[in-house]
Formats: sequence, structure tokens, C-alpha cells
Amino acid sequence: MITTILWFIAGLALMIAGAELLVRGASRLATSFGISKLIVGLTVVAFGTSAPELAVSLQAGFEGKPDIMLGNIVGSNITNILLILGISAMILPLKVNPRLIRLDVPVMIGLTLLLFVFVLNGVIHFWESLVFVILLITYLVILARGSGSTVEASPARRKKKTSRPKSLFYTLIGLIMLVAGARWLVDSAVLFAEAAGVSELVIGLTVVAIGTSLPEITTSIVAAIRRERELVISSVVGSNILNILAVLGITGVILPDPIAVSDALIRFDILLLLAASFACIPIFFTGHVISRAEGALFFAYFLAYVLYLWLSSAEHLALTAYSFTMLAFVLPLTLITLATIAVRELRKRGRVWRSINKE
Repeated sequence: MITTILWFIAGLALMIAGAELLVRGASRLATSFGISKLIVGLTVVAFGTSAPELAVSLQAGFEGKPDIMLGNIVGSNITNILLILGISAMILPLKVNPRLIRLDVPVMIGLTLLLFVFVLNGVIHFWESLVFVILLITYLVILARGSGSTVEASPARRKKKTSRPKSLFYTLIGLIMLVAGARWLVDSAVLFAEAAGVSELVIGLTVVAIGTSLPEITTSIVAAIRRERELVISSVVGSNILNILAVLGITGVILPDPIAVSDALIRFDILLLLAASFACIPIFFTGHVISRAEGALFFAYFLAYVLYLWLSSAEHLALTAYSFTMLAFVLPLTLITLATIAVRELRKRGRVWRSINKE
């Protein structure tokens, strides 16, 4: 047990150091090439922080543990939205790039809906995974075309270009450290969970999902502290997109058999992921900023979700009352609040638009 704890601590430390190198290297590369940090966050950082999910999903799939594999993917996306955006926004209100609202957030929501449709029959077939891979290629092509061209380099820019090899080295080393650290941490965390007698689905949705999301968590927190606001949101949205398209798509294409989907995952966890994804629309929409209060709301829902999973796995007597309270009071109140925020923002923009037309 002591050895497992040491591996857990070593993995966490390695991931935090890797996140610092990744954010630093990716930001400098974006500046030197004239590429927006939004695109870097949606591609380089998102791919790097999704690598642990892909590694864990492939291993779980080949070992015949679909609950861990799908729980990892769905749980990671829930963690990305509720936990990572929540903590990051509480550290520093996050600026939302309008391009995310126009393209990437709708893509994230659409893919989550498509995932829900695919799992309704209780299995994900090869052709459905192939659809995700095709959509992945299409999405990357759209990103490449929308990245824009670099401008003429100034003396300051030419000076920055000399640091590209160093920035690339930082980025690659950061990615390697993130993946290795996540692997150490997840392996040790799974041993802890198995010792507690928790189901594989709950392990996938919590321990493994949070463990493989630690690259996103540490990267986003470091980016928020370094005031790289756009990098935080773009890496989260990009990671959620890639978890479905790349992690699930590639895993499903490689595995020899269809992926079995748990009824519990269909009835609750994917529905929660859909709700969290749709909740991004009014929150991202209001002033293009995620405030500390909105971040606290996301974080509170993540804690409520983890508590529900714990009560459910333990078959606790309080589960029925807790579920009723959440469904009958908390969730409707939140939906009303989000709808009110959206309506106020639409009215505000309508007044601004009318005043511009009058002038």
C-alpha cells in the first residue's frame, strides 16, 4: 500500500510539472507561428491532454472492461465541464472566444447527442466508431483551414522564432510527463478503488475519469494562473470533442468486438453529460465570460454528481431522497436560472442592435 501511495504522489507531481511545460511551450509556439492560442488549445493541448484517456480506453477495451472504457470517456467529459471549468473560473473569470460559441461548442453538443443516439441500443458498433473517426478528420480539416495565415515577421517576431525548438521541446516533454504521470496515478488509484469494492463503472466514471482528466485539470489551472484564459476553455472544449471523436472513435475501430454499453450509463451519466454540455450555451453566451459565480455553480454540480455516484454504489438509504431532491428542486431551479440568463442576454443584445439601427 505504501508503494501505491508513492506512485500516486509521483504521478501527480509529474503531471503538474508536465502541465506547466505544456502551457509554456504551446503558448510560445502559438506566438512564434502567428497561430491563435484558441487553435493551439483546440488541437495541440487538447490532443496531448486526451492521450491518457486514449491509452486507458484501449487497455480497458482489450482487457474486456467496457464499463471502465466508456466510464472513462463520459466521466472525463463531465469532469472537464463541471470540475475543470468550475475551478478555473473560480481562480480567474474566463474569457470565451466568440468562435467557440459559433462552432466548437455546438460541435461538442452535437457529438454528445450523436453519442447518446449511438448508445441507445446498448452497443457501439464498428461503423459508428468509424463515423466518429471520419468526423474527427473533417473537424481537423476545418480547424486547419480556419487557423489563418501568419503575418510578416517583425524583428521581435524573428527573435521569437529562434526559440521554436526550445518551445517545441518544452511542449513534447510536457506531453510525455503528462501521459506518464497520468498512467502512474490511474494505476494506483484503481487499486485503491478496487480495495474499496466499487464497481468498474463507478471506477471508470470517477477514479479513472478524474485521473485521466488530471492533465486537463492541471493544464487549465496553470493556464488560469498564467492568465491564459482562452487556452483554458479551448482546451476543455477541444478535449471533450477529441474524447468522443478520437478516443472513442479510434478505440472502437481498433477493437475486434462491438463495445457494450451499461444501462446505468445510458439512463443517467450520458444524460448528465448532455445537460452539462447544453448548460455551456447560456453561461458562455453571457458577456463571453464565465464568472466566478458560474464556475462555482459548475463545481457544486460536480460535487453533487460524485456524491450521487457514491450513494448509488454503496446502495445507501439516502439515495432515494437525494435523487428526488436533485430532480424535483435543484435541477429545475438551475434550468430556470440558465433560461433567465439567456433571455436577459438576448434582450440586452436586442436593445443594443435596435439602438445601432436607429443611429
